[in-house]
Amino acid sequence: MTLGLNKRPTYIELLQAFPPRPIKTEEELFATQKIINSLIDSAPLTSDEEDYLNILGTLVYEFEQTQQAVPDIYGVDLLQVLIEENGLLQKDLVPIFKTESIISAILKKRRKLTTRHIEELAEFFHISPAAFFPNSLE
Repeated sequence: MTLGLNKRPTYIELLQAFPPRPIKTEEELFATQKIINSLIDSAPLTSDEEDYLNILGTLVYEFEQTQQAVPDIYGVDLLQVLIEENGLLQKDLVPIFKTESIISAILKKRRKLTTRHIEELAEFFHISPAAFFPNSLE
């Protein structure tokens, strides 16, 4: 959002450059987030920019509240998602599980993940081992 080299935009100029509207699509969300990021990157903000940022933040928050919550997944369900998202095959995980038959048994929930499996999977996928456990462990 460049409206002059040294002059910071006024509230009205910000509104004219990107009029805030209720967000209804992912594309509108991304466009709004792009403006938010450009404002944050130009910190310190003027009071006009802070007010405008607050409006955009409220619109993003309201959109996110209308979206269905992503259910918490863990354990084998998480492993299945990670395999799919990364385009992996069972054989790609043989270094962790030693054999494809063990991987198959785990994915079919006939066998449980071991602590060693979880540690190695966490390292492999670059996530915390805690991601494999339900959040209800309190």
